[in-house]
Amino acid sequence: MERYRSKMGLEDSSPFQGCGGWTKSAIMEFNDWGYFLLCANLKAFIDSLLSFDPLFSLNENLPRTGQSFICWKMAKKGSSKLNIAIIHPDLGIGGAERLVVDAAVELASHGHKVHVFTAHHDQNRCFEETISGTFPVTVYGAFLPRHIFYHLHALCAYLRCLFVAVCVLVMWPSFDVILADQVSVVIPLLKLKKSTKVLFYCHFPDLLLAQHTTILRRIYRKPIDFIEEMTTGIADKILVNSKFTASMFAKTFKRLHARGVQPAVLYPAVNVNQFDEPTNSYKLNFLSINRFEKKKNIDLAILAFSMLRTLGGDVLQGLNLAEASLTIAGGFDKRLKENVEYLEELRSLAEREGVSSQVNFITSCSTAERNALLSQCLCVLYTPKDEHFGIVPLEAMAAHKPVIACNSGGPVETVKDGVTGFLCEGNPREFSLAMAKLIQDPQMAQRMGTEARKHVTESFSTKIFGQNLNQYLVDIARTKRD
Repeated sequence: MERYRSKMGLEDSSPFQGCGGWTKSAIMEFNDWGYFLLCANLKAFIDSLLSFDPLFSLNENLPRTGQSFICWKMAKKGSSKLNIAIIHPDLGIGGAERLVVDAAVELASHGHKVHVFTAHHDQNRCFEETISGTFPVTVYGAFLPRHIFYHLHALCAYLRCLFVAVCVLVMWPSFDVILADQVSVVIPLLKLKKSTKVLFYCHFPDLLLAQHTTILRRIYRKPIDFIEEMTTGIADKILVNSKFTASMFAKTFKRLHARGVQPAVLYPAVNVNQFDEPTNSYKLNFLSINRFEKKKNIDLAILAFSMLRTLGGDVLQGLNLAEASLTIAGGFDKRLKENVEYLEELRSLAEREGVSSQVNFITSCSTAERNALLSQCLCVLYTPKDEHFGIVPLEAMAAHKPVIACNSGGPVETVKDGVTGFLCEGNPREFSLAMAKLIQDPQMAQRMGTEARKHVTESFSTKIFGQNLNQYLVDIARTKRD
């Protein structure tokens, strides 16, 4: 046994000590294969008695050849590496998808093994990190429909995510923690493996996003809304993206609130290092970045831009607005009827307002293209009302640009009014007045941009996000089941 101690690097703190009577005299000398079998069987025996503890992990630093094979050790508290799965319904381009990508990248940087599962991943319309090899992405159920004759979207989303969850259960070994994003219906399935803990990230209750306008829709949504609340409550930990969402969570899921279920707030983040230092060149260009969806209220940007012409000389002091421009960019999916129709509506609106020659539309721009657009604008217009969080204001501020946003929802928690931008009532006149201030005083825009960058770096960087998320996952992985 001494020979194996020296060759395996085992000191007196060997895992054989204190293991139910295993002593030096009881263990004979084994050949390489015998020692391997002993370790494997010992761990199998312990696993059969205890639910899996992620602190009991494989020492991956040891060589896998010669006498070494495999040695199990108790990792030091706080340094355990987890096997993590992330399940997201559609890995396209958007704020929720940006969070999933940031989560995967940051968790991988902490040394965890991360695997993302999704029902759809178009490599021509996605974030670059999903195809760079930083973490694997596996698609299950791409053949399943997103809708049935443009109806039953929620039901189809549930079925697609359930299919992903079933595939993960059947085809993959147990994960220490699974991060379920957006769709909670998968949680009961994932919890079938007792050793797996589930963290659910709620961007906003789907119940509040869905329309309940007709009797048929209310009948259709009733069981879906009930399932959403019940399955959400099964998660080991619930996170939301803002204090605003946390308040809506409590008002919406009243049964969970009565049980004392309170989600923690984990703000999404932005990688501040991806943005270059600002240039001193002055360009009279306003930028809107959003998915082409009606709830993003992009009409407001066009109407506010058009209204600049009506403010009068006292406000704009005779500046030539012919040089001004508005760029509307964002995620666009031709499979989605709403995206296609809304883009046409916006183009028609620009025509009616007489500003079509000054409004540029860019669909599904890459990260590099987005960063270039940010570097070339005077400020960013963020138009959604009661937005759950809003990643675009963070990206704008990280790029040294002020933000003009609606005075509601997530931007209230991220934009400092009068310091890093302006929070306005969601109407064209208020937005246009704020835009006029920056046109009149470009130095103000630069000062706000400097403060904005500092604000995001201190409070909303991906490093801070990764540290907080990592702590949540490690904590729930350590929690013993009752």
